[in-house]
Amino acid sequence: MSSFTDKKIYAIAALDEKRGVGKDGALPWSFKKEMQYFKDTTTEVFEEGKQNMVIMGRSTWESLPEKYRPLPDRINVVLTRDRSYQASGAIVCYSLGEALKKADLDGTVETIYIVGGASVYEMALDVVDGLYITRIQKDYGCDAFFPEYETLCEPKPEFLGEEEEDGVKYGFYFYTKVLDDII
Repeated sequence: MSSFTDKKIYAIAALDEKRGVGKDGALPWSFKKEMQYFKDTTTEVFEEGKQNMVIMGRSTWESLPEKYRPLPDRINVVLTRDRSYQASGAIVCYSLGEALKKADLDGTVETIYIVGGASVYEMALDVVDGLYITRIQKDYGCDAFFPEYETLCEPKPEFLGEEEEDGVKYGFYFYTKVLDDII
């Protein structure tokens, strides 16, 4: 758990065989079942009146088709260094810490999900409690990558299921982060 918030924080990402998450500013794959899994995971709440928060970088926000901005039924937060940046329907923050603090302001956030891109995942690995990783069994020649995470997590992830679309198999896994504060 983060010193910025008492909420659970998870990273969620789909990775190709080389941990790739993007190519030329976009997802190089389009799997309907994987997109549905992402939506279901990031929207599911257990307490009435709450919503989950999704935190993403500016490039990830801009890569979403306009009709999906903001991602529905979630509090959208966009990270940017540009102090004049505006993202209609989203909260704009200038650091991950600022975004995490916003989750505690009005008591409506249940869980926080870090949804990309590569640099946001990199800065968030220190504060996440776990990772929802979709491992795609194909190399897409990506130019953006998810950071090394295996040594930060329990050695055996929880297997959540497997799908195949367009001849490509992919599996859903949950990795529990090893607590490094234990003495």
